[in-house]
Amino acid sequence: MNTQPVPFAASEMMIVAAARALAGARTVFVGVGLPNIACNLAQRTVAPHLELIYEAGVYGARPTRLPLSIGDPALVSGSLSAMSQADLFSFYLQGGRVEVGFLGGAQIDRFGNLNTTVISAYAKPKVRLPGSGGACEIAIHAQKLFYIMRLSRRAFVQQLDFVTSPGFLAGGDARERLSMPGGGPRLVITDKALFDFNTPDREMRLFSLHPGVALEDVLDNIGWPVKLAQTLTVTAPPTDAELRCIRQELDPAGLYRQ
Repeated sequence: MNTQPVPFAASEMMIVAAARALAGARTVFVGVGLPNIACNLAQRTVAPHLELIYEAGVYGARPTRLPLSIGDPALVSGSLSAMSQADLFSFYLQGGRVEVGFLGGAQIDRFGNLNTTVISAYAKPKVRLPGSGGACEIAIHAQKLFYIMRLSRRAFVQQLDFVTSPGFLAGGDARERLSMPGGGPRLVITDKALFDFNTPDREMRLFSLHPGVALEDVLDNIGWPVKLAQTLTVTAPPTDAELRCIRQELDPAGLYRQ
C-alpha cells in the first residue's frame, strides 16, 4: 500500500488554506480565480452552507463550471438571487451581511492596505492597474477580509504607491477612528506562508510556513522586517480528498491550480 503523500502545487496549497479558513462561514464576497475555487472547495468540506456573492449582482451562486469573469452568465444559473449591483452593495455589503470578503492586489503593506490602482506616481504611472472596482467597498464593509497573494518583494512593500483599499490604515485603531464598519483583514494566504494581524498595532504577523518552505525564503520576499508569532507552525498539507476535489471537480483543466 502506497503511503507516500501526494505532491501538490503552491497554488493548491493556497486554495486549501483559504478553504479551511472559511470553516463555518455563511456568506462570502468572492471573485474569480483561486478565491472562487477555494470557496467551492469550502462548500464541499468545511462550510456546506456557504453562499457565494459576486460583484455583478449574484447572491448564492451555483456555477456549474469555473466562471471566466464576475459577469459570466454561469453565475446566474441556479443562483438564489440576481439583482442590480447597486442593490447588492446597498442591501448586503453595506448592510453588514457579508461575513468574509476575498481580496488581492498588486501591492500590500504591513497593515494590510492594498494597491490595485497604479505602480509608481499616480499622475505618470509605470503601470496602470484595473483600479478598485468593488474592492474598496468590500474592504470597508465586510466583517473580515481574507487576502490571497503570491509572496514577493514587489508585492509586499514598505510603502504602497497608492492606497486603493484600506486595511488597518496606519495601524492600531485607525479604522475605528474613521468609523469603518467592517473588521478589516484577518488572514493573508500566500504561496509560501500564512499571516494574520493578531498584534496590538494590527501589523501583519507570520504565523505558519507551508510544508518545505524555509523561514529565510519568506523573510527575503517581504519589504519590511515582518513580525513573527511566538511559535511558528507548519501549514497542514492538502489531503488526498481535497486535492481530488480540486483536480477532478473544480479545476480539471488546471487553469488556476498549476
